[in-house]
Amino acid sequence: MRKEILANMAKRAAAMFGKDEAFFTAETPFGELGMKSVNYNQIINDLEDKYDIEIPFTEFCRQKTFGEAADFVEKLIEG
Repeated sequence: MRKEILANMAKRAAAMFGKDEAFFTAETPFGELGMKSVNYNQIINDLEDKYDIEIPFTEFCRQKTFGEAADFVEKLIEG
């Protein structure tokens, strides 16, 4: 499940930042991307639609890397 979540996040981020999906790995830090609230919202909305869950914005934004965010989302999916 984590790999699938990471792949979905990478796909959305690649479209937002004009980079190849392979650029975005579990180790990719959000801080180095210059993420803005709108960017976080786009990723969150995409994941919420795909997995039919609600992701708390503030808690998601506290995650430092794509991997941490994927782990966070996986826990929400699993309940």
